Amino acid sequence: QVQLVESGGGLVQPGGSLRLSCAASGNIFSASVMGWYRQAPGKERELVARITSGGSTTYADSVKGRFTISRDNAAKTVYLQMNSLKPEDTAVYYCNLKYPAISYPIYDYWGQGTQVTVSS
Repeated sequence: QVQLVESGGGLVQPGGSLRLSCAASGNIFSASVMGWYRQAPGKERELVARITSGGSTTYADSVKGRFTISRDNAAKTVYLQMNSLKPEDTAVYYCNLKYPAISYPIYDYWGQGTQVTVSS
């Protein structure tokens, strides 16, 4: 059983920054693909960024150059550094773990979500 606990959301002005954290329990973190997704009101959940166990990253076009995903396997934590935030980044952000890979994962866990609101 894996639990994912997100933190770091909040209210920020346009152009500001936030760093989200997601702490995982269990013993499969280092071998898992970690991702950040978001869901805005009335919209489908979408991938924001993903990082493999080997450190390869993928970003949605809308956040490239502004967001950075990273992981600390010793701390079992994945981060999302969000800079130059825009109102359209407003959403609930969810942490996701897929083990051992994106395709046909044996385990697929979600966090409870953290609200990010970008507004002046």
